[in-house]
Amino acid sequence: MRSQLNAALASVASHSRARGHGHTVTIAEHRPRSHQAHLEWTPSRMEHWAQSIGPYTARLFERILADKPHPEMGYRSCLGIIRLAGQYSVARMEAAAERALVTGACRYQSVKSILKNSLDALPVVEPPPSSPPPPHDNIRGAEYFD
Repeated sequence: MRSQLNAALASVASHSRARGHGHTVTIAEHRPRSHQAHLEWTPSRMEHWAQSIGPYTARLFERILADKPHPEMGYRSCLGIIRLAGQYSVARMEAAAERALVTGACRYQSVKSILKNSLDALPVVEPPPSSPPPPHDNIRGAEYFD
């Protein structure tokens, strides 16, 4: 019993207190292994990896990171796409990234679905530009509000 308690106490870490709002003190080795793996992938490293795949993958990563309030919120999607690259060829990854950008489906799950269902092999068709609404008495237009 005592040896179990000593072992549990030995695994507890102590950190100096951080003064001020938003200040933290964390030793990288004390983080879980999954968190340590995330720290190895900086946004610039992710973008560099994406550029090595191709221009569509690079644009997809930029969009994922830019669409979030904080770039860190897009890390999981980007890391998931990096994991997918281990299962699929560079050409398929690039085609899936292009389809994701054209359709606006810029998420990990969407890219995974595109690859799983071989949608990357289908030709990418650009959506037609939206046409203005038909004339109608109830449609006022922007100049009404000036």
